Amino acid sequence: MAATNTLPKPTATRARELAARLDAVKGRMARACQRAGRDPDSVRLVAVSKFHPASDILALVEAGQRDFAESYVQEALPKQDQLVGQDILWHFVGGLQTKKAKAMAGRFVLVHSLDTEKLAVELARRSADAGMLQSVLIEVNLGEEQKAGVDEADLADLAGQVLALRDDGVGLDLQGLMCLPPVFDAPEEARPYFAHLRELRDELSASLDAPLPHLSMGMTGDFEAAIEEGATIIRVGTSIFGPRPRKA
Repeated sequence: MAATNTLPKPTATRARELAARLDAVKGRMARACQRAGRDPDSVRLVAVSKFHPASDILALVEAGQRDFAESYVQEALPKQDQLVGQDILWHFVGGLQTKKAKAMAGRFVLVHSLDTEKLAVELARRSADAGMLQSVLIEVNLGEEQKAGVDEADLADLAGQVLALRDDGVGLDLQGLMCLPPVFDAPEEARPYFAHLRELRDELSASLDAPLPHLSMGMTGDFEAAIEEGATIIRVGTSIFGPRPRKA
């Protein structure tokens, strides 16, 4: 799809609102890092922009935000085309069908939601065809109510398979783990799940002798607890953009 010629400019009122929300989230992040004795620069804020217009993303870029996440390939690609040339790092955080892997190559700096060998093989093949190395996280299922993610019992096998899908600078680059705890907007109830993901990452890194630097965990209702338990990436939507519009 060709890039549009006109950037989708936000209104001045909306731009001020978004900048204020972004500053508030950064303040909460800084306080959580201080409580945990962590460097604020050790946590990456990803603004989850799904269902929000490209004009909102542009306003946040102008306010200094660089990392944005989408959950649907069919929604992400048009936004990327609208905002081509902007200083944006795009993340993919939603469930990904194998048939969509072709469209992903070269489009996202990090795919957070890898959870099957079939998807890993196809994503690696498409990335290799594009001559690139795609950074990925494995999504882990930490609760019975959650359908997405690899089961803990199968995590080590999948991680080993993903590590093998890197060849001469192309394919997949495993960077760590991601989770969605089975509880939402309840930070103290979510905290044990965040701590457990950190333990799984540490054990996996040691057993595979592979650096796995990233833990993607924590959203609007619980990201402070996630930071205190070791998150290196938090995925925040509502606290930055406000209530999410209904999907068209």
